[in-house]
Amino acid sequence: MHWFDVGVNVPSDDSTLAPMLMRATDANVQQIMLTGTDLAISQQAAQLASLFPKQVYSTAGIHPHYAQHAPTDFAQQIKMLAEQPQVVAIGECGLDFNRDFSPRDMQLAVFEQQLIIACELKMPVFLHERDAFDAQYALLQKYHQKLAGALVHCFTGNTEQMQAYLALGCYIGVTGWVTDEKRGTELREAMAQLPLEHLILETDAPYLKPKNLGPDKVKGVKQNEPCYIPVIAKTLASLMDTSVETIAEHSLRNTHQLLALG
Repeated sequence: MHWFDVGVNVPSDDSTLAPMLMRATDANVQQIMLTGTDLAISQQAAQLASLFPKQVYSTAGIHPHYAQHAPTDFAQQIKMLAEQPQVVAIGECGLDFNRDFSPRDMQLAVFEQQLIIACELKMPVFLHERDAFDAQYALLQKYHQKLAGALVHCFTGNTEQMQAYLALGCYIGVTGWVTDEKRGTELREAMAQLPLEHLILETDAPYLKPKNLGPDKVKGVKQNEPCYIPVIAKTLASLMDTSVETIAEHSLRNTHQLLALG
């Protein structure tokens, strides 16, 4: 079984990436994608990805938290970053009405501009959404027919929201949140209705470390890492009443299809 972790945050220390990739490979996680959250981090992600061709990819975009800090030429800068072959998606972009680190009108404007960029470049979008489903859905509905694809990163919503995203053709990104029996109740219930053709696995490392790792815990790993993708898959296999092998097959295929990787 081979795995692809489509959601890994850029390490605070670049030197930790290589050993993290070694631990990932030991767990058969052979590819990852680093998440760009602002222009500087997107550039860093692209640079790191360039050091590991065909193994590490990256996104380029502006997270809603940082929308208010986006320079006037951010669209041009994202487009320039997207010219690099290792940059395969636009984002992390979307709306966050939970923390409201940026004013909502700025979030909406920066998000819509990134949807336009993705449509122009025929690239998928890597989406963030917290407590902003209605507004996010409205914008996606406006552009989804022109989008090359969309991944709802770290989906934590309910069955109704998931079905709405699926109706727009979105893939659903599932993280270790699904292993949390307390906070992840609605997500765990929704997974029984998730078509395998729309499932993608991710860790959101170093956050959301799976709960109750037990014998699956990797020695020396304190935070979440791509090596824990198989642990997430085991929980999902149980919730979806299927095999881990089936989860692996579909998740990998879906990821390659979304990112247009051969």
